[in-house]
Amino acid sequence: MVCSLNITVAQRKGNSYLKDAYVTQPFRIVPVGQYKRDNAAYLMIMSSSPGLLDKDDHQIKINLQKHTKLQLQTQAYQRLFQMREGSRQTTEIKMDKGTVFSFVPHPVVPQNASSFVSHNVVEMEKNCHFLLSDIITCGRKLTGELFEYNHFQNLTEIYVEGKLVVKDNVLLQPQIMPINQLGILEGYTHQATLIYVNTAGYAIEDWIERFHEKYSIIKDIAFGISKLSLDGFMIRVLGNGAEILFEMFQAIQNDVWEGIMISHTVQIESKEETNSLI
Repeated sequence: MVCSLNITVAQRKGNSYLKDAYVTQPFRIVPVGQYKRDNAAYLMIMSSSPGLLDKDDHQIKINLQKHTKLQLQTQAYQRLFQMREGSRQTTEIKMDKGTVFSFVPHPVVPQNASSFVSHNVVEMEKNCHFLLSDIITCGRKLTGELFEYNHFQNLTEIYVEGKLVVKDNVLLQPQIMPINQLGILEGYTHQATLIYVNTAGYAIEDWIERFHEKYSIIKDIAFGISKLSLDGFMIRVLGNGAEILFEMFQAIQNDVWEGIMISHTVQIESKEETNSLI
């Protein structure tokens, strides 16, 4: 079944808000940040379905108009049920100048014989900040179901003013890959990725050093962080539990979000002072 979610976030008197929304079953989109004071839009994607079924095709489009800020959330873990032909999800994110987007979704739980392909396409303009994460589990671990899914793939492509700058492809096929060997999961059961990119010239070296010092010492995980060729970084984590990875990425998101909001406030105040002197 083809399922669509298409939203546009706009700005009014300095506040970001949900301007347009088109959804089909099982999607819903609801505001959840009424008490936030950073003038950003906080939206949650909700679903009446327990997860993705065979032949499901989720098509998501997110459009951020100039100078808007959006933090997107999910309500629960994403479950992938037993399939014959597989399911897919396509997410297109368009970011106009001066926009901020952040999305740390709940982990994905691929069940027995599931097959899933996700493709994220991001188009960024100048002075933008983008953060996206993904956590893939081994399946229903507590019931003893480990790596019984057939295919999981998450492809992310980030374009800046039409030029491809980041391409990340996570592909796991436990039935034909030596999933526990060196270079793949190495005995861990969960894999997580977080990507942050900005086109605003915002220095990220302090973040890289801080996150490495804070998270690389945690026991029972393997944590790595790398600087991208532009202003951004990528984090890879291997672990044995979904909650610790999800909470870690939420904490990283909060640190980055707070830094971005402070930066935006300073820029606005600087512009106002300059305009008052003219």
